[in-house]
Amino acid sequence: MGRAVANRRIFPYLVIVAVTASLLGGFLMTLLDRQDFPTFGIGIWWAVQTLSTVGYGDVVPHTPWGRVLGSGVILVGVTFLSFLTAIVTSLFVSADRDEANEREKKQRSDEFAEAMASLRRIEERLAGIEAKIGQ
Repeated sequence: MGRAVANRRIFPYLVIVAVTASLLGGFLMTLLDRQDFPTFGIGIWWAVQTLSTVGYGDVVPHTPWGRVLGSGVILVGVTFLSFLTAIVTSLFVSADRDEANEREKKQRSDEFAEAMASLRRIEERLAGIEAKIGQ
């Protein structure tokens, strides 16, 4: 996981966490609150909308343990969205920084080429002066 963060490849892990949390949350909710979540599909629907922080409110837990699970799913969803926002922002900043570095390298290269051309002209002039002095 640490390597994934360093290589900026954390997005697949976030997707895996979101899918796993949706499936696990939906499954657990069907076990904890059978009355409000009679099917696994309804449980997953609730988990996805809760993870995404949309929360339509068409299906809600009413048991204490269902609400505890709901609180955990909400926290995972908010964390997921925070990480996703941070990653996208980081990618934009990184792309901008890379572009600026490329411009700077090109500018340095152009300046170096210009300086070398000036040095060649100076050497040619010095050689011409030395040739005239040596006569």
